[in-house]
Amino acid sequence: MRRQISTNLYLRAGISKKPELLLPQSEPALTLKEPFTFEFLGLEAKDAVAESDLERALILHLQDFLLELGKGFCFEARQKRIIIDDRYYFPDLVFYNRLLHCNVIIELKNDEFKHEYLGQLNAYVAYYKENEMVPGDNAPVGILLCTKKGTKMVEYALSGMDNQLFVSTYMLQLPNKTQLEAFLQKQMQEIGLHGE
Repeated sequence: MRRQISTNLYLRAGISKKPELLLPQSEPALTLKEPFTFEFLGLEAKDAVAESDLERALILHLQDFLLELGKGFCFEARQKRIIIDDRYYFPDLVFYNRLLHCNVIIELKNDEFKHEYLGQLNAYVAYYKENEMVPGDNAPVGILLCTKKGTKMVEYALSGMDNQLFVSTYMLQLPNKTQLEAFLQKQMQEIGLHGE
């Protein structure tokens, strides 16, 4: 019955002069860049940048970081202290997205994705869901930013988790012209195109 009603609604919307008034308004969705580019921080790309240095640089360049994140992000806290089982924990960065009406917890890692990082972020998101949400809020979202990720490991690590968790990568510097040319040549060879 519900399927028939929704089908009829979409048919009526299709012939309506103002279909936007008939169709249900969908909630805005969080979209993530892949990868994030943090070149504006002025940090040199090296083997490892300390997480605290990355976090400090992001706070010093907060306006640029908010623009990189996208629309609706408002800064709430850095290293916000929360208590779970009488122990202190400190999510790296906490934002509120006014378009999504939810907290966004960001964990920064200075190396490649590890499944235990997702467990940590999941705990923070669950804490926020239980202790920080107010009436009208949507469930919090967690974003893990790391230097590299394996698609399958991320898929397996996220499997069965109820919370909204996302994994994305970041770069401190864009590749130079030589690196880009080498990458494009390799991609062209893999798909069978040969550059001259």
